Amino acid sequence: MLLWLNEYISQFYGGFNVFQYITLRTILGTVTALLISLIMGPWMIRSLRKNQIGQSVREDGPQSHLSKAGTPTMGGTLILVSIAISTLLWADLSNRFVWIVLLVTLLFGAIGWIDDYRKVTQRNSDGLSAKQKYFWQSVIGAGAALILVNTAITPAETQLIVPFFKHFIIDLSPWVFVILSYFVIVGTSNAVNLTDGLDGLAIMPTVLVGGALGIFAYTTGNINFATYLGIPYIAGVGEVAVFCGSLVGAGLGFLWFNTYPAQVFMGDVGSLALGAALGIIAVIVRQELVLVIMGGVFVMETISVILQVGYYKMTKRRIFRMAPLHHHFELKGWPEPRIIVRFWIITVVLVLIGLATLKIR
Repeated sequence: MLLWLNEYISQFYGGFNVFQYITLRTILGTVTALLISLIMGPWMIRSLRKNQIGQSVREDGPQSHLSKAGTPTMGGTLILVSIAISTLLWADLSNRFVWIVLLVTLLFGAIGWIDDYRKVTQRNSDGLSAKQKYFWQSVIGAGAALILVNTAITPAETQLIVPFFKHFIIDLSPWVFVILSYFVIVGTSNAVNLTDGLDGLAIMPTVLVGGALGIFAYTTGNINFATYLGIPYIAGVGEVAVFCGSLVGAGLGFLWFNTYPAQVFMGDVGSLALGAALGIIAVIVRQELVLVIMGGVFVMETISVILQVGYYKMTKRRIFRMAPLHHHFELKGWPEPRIIVRFWIITVVLVLIGLATLKIR
């Protein structure tokens, strides 16, 4: 929005041309989203408390979580509002990738909002049924994949890039691309949702991975960097970096209130939306496999649930004391902050490995 205003003002004063640079607008988007989160956060927390929008805690969960019952939830709304406002202000709104990422994020957030609202109004931890939630996730995820494949201009937009190999690029048929993209978007959304079980556990890895994907978006959309690094160039993808910057700023602002002991939880409205955002960005910048590396914590949490459920059905025994994985460490006696920070450290290392794939080819 401000980019259009800048183009008009630049006719009279050339100094405003500096706002054409994606890097500057990404920084401004980060700062804007951060300020919105910090300013609106206290008001939103008071409103949630006033309206008794409190967290319902599973009776079969760790006993230490019973004290968290009633803590304001649905705080992910703050993240989405901050991201949306900042993106609309600083991104190029004529860019199709920006709209696809933003709409997927907000639509997954809508699913989470309905789920959270039902949990709050019905005073239980069930919310939407798994079938209902998965159905609407599938509709949005598959729809986004179909739009991307039908609006693709160059072959690079539907090719699979294999990390660490410069010339190992796989051409995907339209339907294979759609299926892969669908699983990445929906899978990442649910993976982040599973990880969101401790104060600040999900938001910081999301911020780190989102920031790294912003770097991938910028380099992929810059023909000079793409040529130098040996990655496919996709025109227009660089604008997604502005969204990524907004995600980072909004996430850090939310973490200010979500850090242990949390004043507010993001709820499904935040975790489902942020996971979908990471998934659709990875698809657009053609780094699905790198997302698996950088989002290793999300992958571990998801696999722990799959293994636990599958093993229990077969043997009536458990591999972990409780799944997802962070609950296993809780029941082993690890303090909550120790689990959180160690998972953050793991994410930092994995993100650095993911970024290394840009050069090591």
